[in-house]
Amino acid sequence: MYLQQSDLLWGMDKEFVQKFIGSGMKETHPKGFKLFQEGEPAEFFFIMVKGSIRISLGEHGRTTYLVNHAGEAFGWSSLVGMKSYTASAQCLKETTFIRFTKEFVDEIVEEDPVNGMKFYKRLAGMLGNRLIHSYHLEPADLSDGLEYSFGSGKDIESYTTG
Repeated sequence: MYLQQSDLLWGMDKEFVQKFIGSGMKETHPKGFKLFQEGEPAEFFFIMVKGSIRISLGEHGRTTYLVNHAGEAFGWSSLVGMKSYTASAQCLKETTFIRFTKEFVDEIVEEDPVNGMKFYKRLAGMLGNRLIHSYHLEPADLSDGLEYSFGSGKDIESYTTG
């Protein structure tokens, strides 16, 4: 999947998408790499290229979300006025993503408010889907050995491998 076709950037002007993607730093990290910790300053926003990242909460690292589809966004705390990340992120296997600074995203959406509004509406939709999903989880569901991904509004289950 090309990132231009991801849910987050779908329907935006080609120039906006090219500038957006072109400003990011592509990174690849090994299994076990901790991208950010809950409570650390939220300075970056990320879009998955390939791999798998566990998003977890709390002292015991309860998995709340699995980022594993090209084009999925994570690290959004930096874009919604939060000073620190609300969860932790760790690579479950070798993972490639594009990292964007909060300042750049703020700048590009101010320069192009029409596409900026589309960007934030899509981001809000993705977050809404994750929130709705979390309402339906029972405590037992969170420890059933499954990871859930709802980046595009579709219910997808995948087994994790050690």
